[in-house]
Amino acid sequence: MAKILVTDDEPDIRELVAFTLRFAGHEVITATNGEEAYTTALQEMPDLILMDVRMPRMTGYEACEKMKADARIAHIPVVFLSAKGQEAEIQTGLNLGATEYLLKPFAPDDLVKRIDQILQTNSGQ
Repeated sequence: MAKILVTDDEPDIRELVAFTLRFAGHEVITATNGEEAYTTALQEMPDLILMDVRMPRMTGYEACEKMKADARIAHIPVVFLSAKGQEAEIQTGLNLGATEYLLKPFAPDDLVKRIDQILQTNSGQ
């Protein structure tokens, strides 16, 4: 299965998402903020990056923008997973290059299904 980088500053959410994706057969690596997500993405070259928006040190938006500007990792799909669901927030994430913007709370099965769809679409490009 795929290697997925899960980035969230909330340990409980980060571990829940990681557990859900591991249970579905994916390899999961984690980061606690946007800055760590950027450096981890460069080191690990994941197939997908799942990231919260509101984090310390570097927000998900800032990290996504930095990733999409770096040719080494710009091709990796970024998916935001956030409780912030206002249309402006979603549009900001998509405008910065995110593939998808998913809302918390989420059903674990729905998250896995959507991630698998994104991975399948991305591998077909």
